[in-house]
Amino acid sequence: MGVVKMTDNIRMRAQLKGEITEVKILMTHPMETGRRKNDFGDVIPANFIQTVTATLNGKILLEAQWGTGISKNPYLTFHMRGAKAGDVVRINWTDNQGKIGVGEIAVTPA
Repeated sequence: MGVVKMTDNIRMRAQLKGEITEVKILMTHPMETGRRKNDFGDVIPANFIQTVTATLNGKILLEAQWGTGISKNPYLTFHMRGAKAGDVVRINWTDNQGKIGVGEIAVTPA
């Protein structure tokens, strides 16, 4: 299976409040554990985000490794210092099936 890029599956906001920028991210993803069964008794294959990376103007802010314990449509919030209005926050995720999600947004004043 080839890599599938998902660009419409991330909603983001990055607001500068004084010296602190608050970044909020909502990722649309089913996050299946691989242990749940469908109505016919068949196991639904595992499908979950494994890695998440956030960058500011290309510099890594955070890297996370996730597993099956993260809920469907995960929501992530973090705070950072040093950003200015217009700086670009980018989020990349990769799931265990080779799909990737990408989103980016410019920092805006609150």
